[in-house]
Amino acid sequence: SERGDGGREAPDGGWGWLVMLASMWCNGSVFGLQNACGILFISLIEVFGEPGDSRLRFKTAWVSSLSMGMIFFCSPIVSVFTDIFGCQKTAVIGAAVALVGLFSSSFVSCIEPLYFSYGIVFACGCSFAYQPSLVILGHYFKKHLGLVNGIVTAGSSIFTITLPFLLKMLIKSVGLFNTLRVLCILIFILFLAGFTYKPLLPSRSDLVFRSNGKFQFPALSQIFNFSIFKIKSYCIWAFGIPAALFGYFVPYVHLLSHVNERIGPEVNEEVLLLCLGITSGIGRLVFGRIADYIPGAKKVYLQVISFFFIGLMSMMIPLCKSFGALIAVCLFMGLFDGCFICIMAPIAFELVGAKDVSQAIGFLLGFMSVPMIVGPPIAGILRDILGSYDVAFYLAGIPPMIGGAVLCLIPWVHQWQQDSKNKATCPETEEKMLDHSSGTDDLHKKQAESVV
Repeated sequence: SERGDGGREAPDGGWGWLVMLASMWCNGSVFGLQNACGILFISLIEVFGEPGDSRLRFKTAWVSSLSMGMIFFCSPIVSVFTDIFGCQKTAVIGAAVALVGLFSSSFVSCIEPLYFSYGIVFACGCSFAYQPSLVILGHYFKKHLGLVNGIVTAGSSIFTITLPFLLKMLIKSVGLFNTLRVLCILIFILFLAGFTYKPLLPSRSDLVFRSNGKFQFPALSQIFNFSIFKIKSYCIWAFGIPAALFGYFVPYVHLLSHVNERIGPEVNEEVLLLCLGITSGIGRLVFGRIADYIPGAKKVYLQVISFFFIGLMSMMIPLCKSFGALIAVCLFMGLFDGCFICIMAPIAFELVGAKDVSQAIGFLLGFMSVPMIVGPPIAGILRDILGSYDVAFYLAGIPPMIGGAVLCLIPWVHQWQQDSKNKATCPETEEKMLDHSSGTDDLHKKQAESVV
């Protein structure tokens, strides 16, 4: 095992395996629900839809997009809480807030309160529970971090496979609101899982909240680690990923509704989510292991390939005239979706190091919130205006390709930074060696003079 920035060894096992399982449950319960939002989207339309409402899909899409977007939007703040209070406290409090938000969502009488209870409270709680589950893995694993991240992120794939069928069955038998109450069980287990996140690296001790016995709020420069933006390769990554995600979440929200309109309600549309979940899980395991063999920042090329195929598959959705063709598209989309997700944390570790990875991931997820929030409602309003989802899916495929092209620059820039850093340290080393050599010569000269 190797030593981390805090001087403690990353055990690559032991208690870390239990932490891995807890993190896996976190990814599954949080993003399994988000990925199955297409089922909830259809149910919300049926429960709250009014005949003749020309903006029905636009208004309904805000529930899911706000929920997914707020998970990422809160991430910079979550990273600060994680740095100060540690992974365990942050995750436990977050899961408790998520539980309150989800339970209160089961008592609404119209769709607008869901924007707050489900889209903000529940999502913010999930954000506080989710990010520590990524950071804590760096405390326990170093050599096998890529594989462990693949296993952990595969949790959402397992839930994506099972939840659509469970949700459809529950909604049919007990209704939408009782279904939300049943889902609270998943979040309660998430609350318990947070207690396993025992930190190995120390939390930040440089923040001073009291001065002369009085409370004093630290400066923003102390709370937020803006120095990571001096790393050019990270800046490109933090721009390229959000740029690629403007169309990423559109299929998850609108695909099932598109299937009902294009092919008919007689097909089992949740099979598409099953296909996405299966291949996404395979992709996370396979590409997570492959990432362990790819040195340094070159891991980014896996994300480049992923975004190209995700964009291509989105554009192919309107061209599919049969249910079998849509299954094939979802199988490929899930595979590369898994690749993109599983190597997020390993790339962050490579670009900024273990010490700054919490806030690096936090800022990135915060930037990702904007495209995740606005993408599905734009697709919804295009459907309401044009009468079909075709244009929405064509446009959704363009941003991933553009973002992937931007990411190609990262390995070159990162290598240039490393070379510049090495060149800057070399003259200092040579100067010290010369000083040491001249000092030795002077000593020999003095010794010779004393002999004479």
